[in-house]
Order: sequence, then structure tokens, then C-alpha cells
Amino acid sequence: MTTATPADQQRLLDLQALDTKLDQLRHRRNSLPELARIAELDAQIEDLDAAIATSRTAAGDLKRELSKAEADVQQVRDRAARNEQRLASGTGTAKDLQALQSEIESLARRQGDLEEVELEVMERLEAHEGALSELTSAHAALLNQRAELLATRDAAWSTVDAEAEQVAAQRAAMAEPLPENLIAIYERLRGKLGGFAVAALRHGRSEGSGMMVPPIELNAIKATPADQLVYCEESGRILVRGEDAF
Repeated sequence: MTTATPADQQRLLDLQALDTKLDQLRHRRNSLPELARIAELDAQIEDLDAAIATSRTAAGDLKRELSKAEADVQQVRDRAARNEQRLASGTGTAKDLQALQSEIESLARRQGDLEEVELEVMERLEAHEGALSELTSAHAALLNQRAELLATRDAAWSTVDAEAEQVAAQRAAMAEPLPENLIAIYERLRGKLGGFAVAALRHGRSEGSGMMVPPIELNAIKATPADQLVYCEESGRILVRGEDAF
């Protein structure tokens, strides 16, 4: 049987209260509402990053397509201009001049077709650039929201961490005088029982199980020496007996 002075048992109960407080602070730190919203924003930002990359690639492809269409139109214009000059000079046979006139007319039709292609590409590029601008604006807005949430989170973490530091210091001072074997039992039970290893027995009620201790068990506890550890049969936790235990 493990023994511990009543004072050490009470100190163990106080240690449990401090560890419970530290657990609560850790839970509070890890469950800030800002954390969930930041995770949501991170997912949205990631989606927008992919959409922006796709849109930029499409816009780049369209710019190259537009450059080619503009070059095709310019090439036809240049050829038509040369032919116009040759026709205007009147040099060549009548057959040659007739062929030039026919080619000029063909080039005009070709230029019209190419300009339609050029216009269609310009419209598609304009639509893509408009969509890209909206995506970029939405991305910037999300980054701003995220920055504000990070600042709020960091401020909350700072408050929690400062409190946790104080509690941890109290905890270290509380644990320091306790025997190593008692601390070992306590830590083992904490790991086994979800962090809750020690509870008070008050007015015949176990705060470890939340239930009244059966009379037979309660009588056995009464008969147990004060320096001997007793346990809650229901929860397995150490029961600390104070002045109001029975």
C-alpha cells in the first residue's frame, strides 16, 4: 500500500486542480474560434491560388494567340499595301495588273476574316483578364481577413500563454515537495484516466465518480489510516479525505 501524509494528499489534490487548469488553458488555446476560420480561409486561399494560376496561364495563352492574330492581320495588310503600290504604279502587263487587283480583293477578304479572329481573341482575353482581376481582388481580401484573424489569434494566445505560465509556475512549486513515488502514481493515473487522477471525498460523495460511496465501502475508507491512499471504486481515482469527507 502506498502511503502519503494527509498534507501531501491535499497537496496532490491541489496539484490536480492546477493540472486541470493547464489542460483547460491548452484546450482554450487550441479551440479558439479564429483557428477554424483561419483554416477555412487557408483552404479558400489555396483554391484561389489554383484558380489564379489557371487564369494567368489561360491569359498568357490568349496573349500569344492575340499576338499571332495581330501578326497575321499585319502580314496581310503589308502584302495588300505592296500590291496597291504596284497597282498604282501601273507597271506590268494588263494581265499582271488584273492579277494584282484580284489578289488585293482576296487579301481584303482574308484580312476581314483574320480581323474577326483577332477581335474574338481580344474579347476572350478581356474576359479572362476581368475574371483574373476579380480573383486577385478576392485573394487580396482573403489575405487581409487572414492577417486580421492571425493578429486576433496571437493576442488571444498571448493572454492564454501568460496565464498558463503563471499556473505552470504554481504547479512546479506545488509538485516540488511531493515524494517521487507519489508523483509517479499520480502521473500514471492521469495518463490512464484522461488527466483526472485525484478527487476529493466530500460528505460521502466521490468527486471522482460524482456518486455517493456505498456504505460498506465508505466504512472501509473510514477505517483506513489517514496516511494510506484510498481509491474510488467507480472511477479508479485517488480519493483525498478532508475534514468534510464523511
